[in-house]
Amino acid sequence: MPLTMNRVSVPVTVDAEKCIAGKGCTVCVESCPLDLLAIDKEKGTAYMRFDECWYCLPCEKDCPTGAIHVDIPYLLR
Repeated sequence: MPLTMNRVSVPVTVDAEKCIAGKGCTVCVESCPLDLLAIDKEKGTAYMRFDECWYCLPCEKDCPTGAIHVDIPYLLR
């Protein structure tokens, strides 16, 4: 399982300024069917644990603050 903590580029990025995971929000984690997202307790933001994204978009669409962005590869658009 490739961990993404040390990766430079991942499909799902989180805007730390908008993310309210530190206030208890876990919407993106709960909406991901592959359980790829997690909450960094120290930073209080969500992050992508594993780079196995299906680009299904519930995390981006369900995020109440718009902090999640899924970068869909050009050939899949």
